[in-house]
Amino acid sequence: MDLFEDDTPGTGANAHEFTVSEISGAVKKTIESEFGYVRVRGEVGRVTVARTGHMYFDLKDDRAVLSAVSWKGQVAKLAHRPEEGMEVIATGRMTTFGPQSRYQLNVEEVVPAGAGALMAMLEKRRQALAAEGLFDEGRKRPIPFLPEIIGVVTSPTGAVIRDILHRLRDRFPRKVLVWPVAVQGKGSAEQVAAAIRGFNALTPGGALPRPDLLIVARGGGSIEDLWGFNEEIVVRAAAESRIPLISAVGHETDTTLIDHAADRRAPTPTAAAEMAVPVRAELLADLAQLGARMAQSQRGGLDRRAERLRDLARALPRPEALLASPAQRLDSLDTRLPGALRAAIAKKRIELSDHPLRPGLAARAVERARDRLAGSTARLPGAHRAGLSQKRLRLEGLRLRPAALQTALRQERRNLDRLAERLRPDLVTTRIDRQRERLDALERLRGTLGYEATLARGYAVVRAEGALVTDAATAREAKLLEVQFADGRVEAVPTGGGAGPATPAKPKKQKKQETAAPPEQGTLL
Repeated sequence: MDLFEDDTPGTGANAHEFTVSEISGAVKKTIESEFGYVRVRGEVGRVTVARTGHMYFDLKDDRAVLSAVSWKGQVAKLAHRPEEGMEVIATGRMTTFGPQSRYQLNVEEVVPAGAGALMAMLEKRRQALAAEGLFDEGRKRPIPFLPEIIGVVTSPTGAVIRDILHRLRDRFPRKVLVWPVAVQGKGSAEQVAAAIRGFNALTPGGALPRPDLLIVARGGGSIEDLWGFNEEIVVRAAAESRIPLISAVGHETDTTLIDHAADRRAPTPTAAAEMAVPVRAELLADLAQLGARMAQSQRGGLDRRAERLRDLARALPRPEALLASPAQRLDSLDTRLPGALRAAIAKKRIELSDHPLRPGLAARAVERARDRLAGSTARLPGAHRAGLSQKRLRLEGLRLRPAALQTALRQERRNLDRLAERLRPDLVTTRIDRQRERLDALERLRGTLGYEATLARGYAVVRAEGALVTDAATAREAKLLEVQFADGRVEAVPTGGGAGPATPAKPKKQKKQETAAPPEQGTLL
């Protein structure tokens, strides 16, 4: 007989009555004591993050659904954040939520359920980021040929940084700035993203200059070890970097999402250093080879131009042929020059004979000018007094008209000042000096053009019977020649006249003063 079956009315009336809170607390205590620490495998359903930072999601399989919750502090420590459709293993404690009569799993740790699940989640994330254009080839920048400063984001204690520095030192030493980060475990993704953004925030040319190239590097490991470089925060930081970035995470077979967002992917950290700088020895060898080729090209060009110049020189006429005609013309002009000089001298002599310069005429002109000046000077005082008298009479006539008188006085004062200026003794003296300088200039010109100055330079004047002799034929026909030098005259008998050799005669002394006019002069100009 079932102890709980009793058809009698009022049966069980003495059973204990529980309140709702007591039942809820008893259930909570029972569940937490029986399932204090459990691991649950399932597929992540809906995921909700409250404004407080708490995360709510579902774990489900083909027959049931289990509610799960991670508090704000627990969410920050999760190595893998659950995403909808992801198969995970959640570790935590079972508890209840009394207000809704619901039990749930308080999750402290979430890991993907196997490599297959991780790869599926990785592919899903890759497709979502690629749809945003973060992996487009058009947005990637070229790597600088020879960066001055290289920034490295990696662990400061691992072998990776030593390999990179050693390889850079062997190829082409450069300045390296290291930003130390954790490359594995919780918080590694945030540190790597902060390092990339920190390098980009530096000022070019500042106290800590901004690098020209970034290298994000880590050694090899499992997919779980490299998972930090698959996080969305790291991928976005790499895509936003204004500095060209090389991704060198893991070995050659390892692929992470940062490799797709980086401007260049290196299979290993050492290969990243090789991509960053060229080999200095190879550059020097290439430079030497280019220098040798340039020198050879220059020599070849000079040789070709020299050969071309020789060919052109053979086509030119000989210098003797070019100079033959000008030389002949010069000889002809040289032959004609003495005759032309003689003709010019004769022409000048005739002109001088037609217009002789006579000092007496110049002296008489000066005397006449001096007489006129003296007469004008003598007349000036009387004229001045007469003018003053006329002005005085005019002033007397204007005395009854004050306005007109003032105007007339001003005008007459100006006229009087001008006359006084013109009558200044220094002006008269200046005019006399000017006339005297002009007379001296005429005297110097007469002396320069006279034949006596020409005789002083070694020339002589030949006369026959008082007439000038200008050619050899006339001299031969003359019986007696008179030759005038600068210091005297001598007589000579021409040999061409048949009278025998010339016998020099005693020189005649010149008269101190000649009363007659001098004979016609010849000129050698």
